[in-house]
Amino acid sequence: MSDLRTIRRIAVFRALQLGDLIQAVPALRALRAGFPRAEITLIGLPWAQSFVERFSRYVDRFVEFPGFPGIAEREVIAERTAHFTEEQRSYAYDLAIQMHGSGRTSNRVIHALGARRTAGYFEGRDEDSLTFAAPYPDDQPEVYRNLGLARLLGCRADDPTLEFPLDESDYTEAAALLPGASGPRIGIHAGARPPTRRWPASYFASLADELILLWNAQIILTGSTDELSIVRSVEEHMMARPVNLAGKTSLGGLAAIIDKLDLFISNDTGPAHIANALGTSSITIFGPADYRRWAPLNQSLHRIARHPVACSPCGYWDCPIDHRCLRKVSPESILKAVGDLLAKGAVV
Repeated sequence: MSDLRTIRRIAVFRALQLGDLIQAVPALRALRAGFPRAEITLIGLPWAQSFVERFSRYVDRFVEFPGFPGIAEREVIAERTAHFTEEQRSYAYDLAIQMHGSGRTSNRVIHALGARRTAGYFEGRDEDSLTFAAPYPDDQPEVYRNLGLARLLGCRADDPTLEFPLDESDYTEAAALLPGASGPRIGIHAGARPPTRRWPASYFASLADELILLWNAQIILTGSTDELSIVRSVEEHMMARPVNLAGKTSLGGLAAIIDKLDLFISNDTGPAHIANALGTSSITIFGPADYRRWAPLNQSLHRIARHPVACSPCGYWDCPIDHRCLRKVSPESILKAVGDLLAKGAVV
C-alpha cells in the first residue's frame, strides 16, 4: 500500500441523511489523518453542503450527487447523471471510496467516477471489482463499518467518537430561542422521515406531561419545517404548555439547543445522533430500524427504548400492519430511564 502516499484527490460517496453522515465522521477523521495532504471530496445529497462546511477540518470539497440507477435517495434524470459522471471522471480522482452501504448497487457509482483506485465493501463474489475490498460487515454498528473502510486503506481507525462542532452563531441563535428554566430542560423530537420510525404523538405528549409533573421540567419541542404538523399534534395532546421551537432553528441552532439540554428524547433520527455527538444525555426510541446498527455505543449516557417484535427490523416506510414495534413502547417504560439520566446530571 505504499503507493497510497501519492494520493492527492479522494472522493467519498455517501449520499445519505444527517444521522448517516454523523456516523461517518470518525471515518472521515481517520482518512484526514491518514492522508493529510490529500483533497477529500464528499459526494452527497444537496443538504450535505452545509455538513461539509461544518466539517471542513476533514472534508475539503462537496459535490452534489444527482442520482444514479438503483440508488433510491434521488430521482434519476439521465442527462443530469451523465453530466455528473463526465465531470467527475475529468476531475481524475486518485481514490474513490464507497461509503454507501453494502456495495450491491453503490459500487457501480464508484466505478463510474473513473478513479485510479477504488475501495469499499462488497456482497457475494464482487471483491475483484475494487482495488481495496472487504465483505460487508452486516453485524457491526454503523460507526465501526465506516471505520473499517479507513482501516482497509491503512489508516489508524480506532476512535469511534462522534463530533458535531458548534460556533458562536449557533449558540447565539439558541440563546435567543431558549427561555429561562427553573427545572431540567428536556427536549422532545417527535419527527422522523419514515412514518414507521415515529412514536405516536399522543405518547410523546403523555410523557411530556409526566416529566413536567414529576420533575418540573421545561419541555422543548424540536423539529424541522417538514415536521410542523407532527410537533403541533404533540402540543395539542399535552395538558401543559411546552416551548415549541419546531421550524424555528437552523441545523446549527438546533444542535446548540440540544447542547444546552439536560436530556433529549427522540425517535431514531438525525437529531438523536447530534445528542450523541455532543454528549447530551438522551433516550432514543427504536422501532423498525436495527438498533444494533444505530444505537449509541455509550448506553450509560445514551439509553434506548424498544419493544422486541418478530417483524423488526424491517425496511417499510409505512407499517403494513399495526405499528406494534412502537405502539408497545409505553410512556411509562421510559420514565425510569429519565430519572436515572437526570440524576446522573445532578439536576433533579
